[in-house]
Amino acid sequence: MRLATFAALATALTLALAKAIAWWLSGSVSLLAGLTDSLLDGAASLLNLIAVHYALRPADENHRYGHGKAEALAGLGQALFIGASALLVGVHGIERWLDPQPIGAPALGIAVMLLSLAATLALLLFQRHVVRLTGSTAIRADSLHYRSDLLLNSGILLALLLASYGWPQLDALFGIGIALFILWSALTIAREAAGVLMDQELAPELSERIHLLACGVPGVLGAHDLRTRKSGTQWFVQLHVELPSELTLLQAHVLSEQVEAAIRAEFPRAEVLVHADPCDASTPLQS
Repeated sequence: MRLATFAALATALTLALAKAIAWWLSGSVSLLAGLTDSLLDGAASLLNLIAVHYALRPADENHRYGHGKAEALAGLGQALFIGASALLVGVHGIERWLDPQPIGAPALGIAVMLLSLAATLALLLFQRHVVRLTGSTAIRADSLHYRSDLLLNSGILLALLLASYGWPQLDALFGIGIALFILWSALTIAREAAGVLMDQELAPELSERIHLLACGVPGVLGAHDLRTRKSGTQWFVQLHVELPSELTLLQAHVLSEQVEAAIRAEFPRAEVLVHADPCDASTPLQS
């Protein structure tokens, strides 16, 4: 996760420098959109780097559930940065639409955008690997806005190509369209981060699978009051299992541990808390 945040920051700063030179020589509003986005990507990735470093700290006396929600706070910060970039690019695009200007040094701009596409694609592949391994909210948010960058850079490349053939107005139009897409990405990131901060339940299919795993342990009569939430890379699962009332305390404890082990075997990132309820086999089970 730390390596992914360093890679994102290095990519954003490198592309920002390349786009700044190309924009200075061309005056393209689409390149300005890309430059603004890369600068804010760099700020967001720096925030992400700090948040991930803090989120990976182990639980302590003041944070018994760990520090994972720092990732969600970073996601909200990213959404703010990305939303601001969308507004700035949109305003400049409207100004350039009303007052179109020719694009200078289009070949340099095209070369820079090809570099941006290659670097962004390489970063996305690495981030995808990290998210698959860790489930990190912060890296997923970072990956989401770099996926939007992939589309953004493709749009800029197309705008520069069209402008070089005599349609400079399309540069401004592409800039406005890209701004709207960036704004939508910011809202998506903010919604996901807010869900983590508000202890939103895991996806229904995951909760259903956890319930089935608990009920599938031999000796368990049923399960109810399943609660789930996420913090950073860790899941927290709480549930009540219904056990035969004639069991001894030791037997009930062993079955509860088997339920925990069954869930963790399939979902190793889950911290599971099981409460045993006595239940007669003839009593209708709760769901």
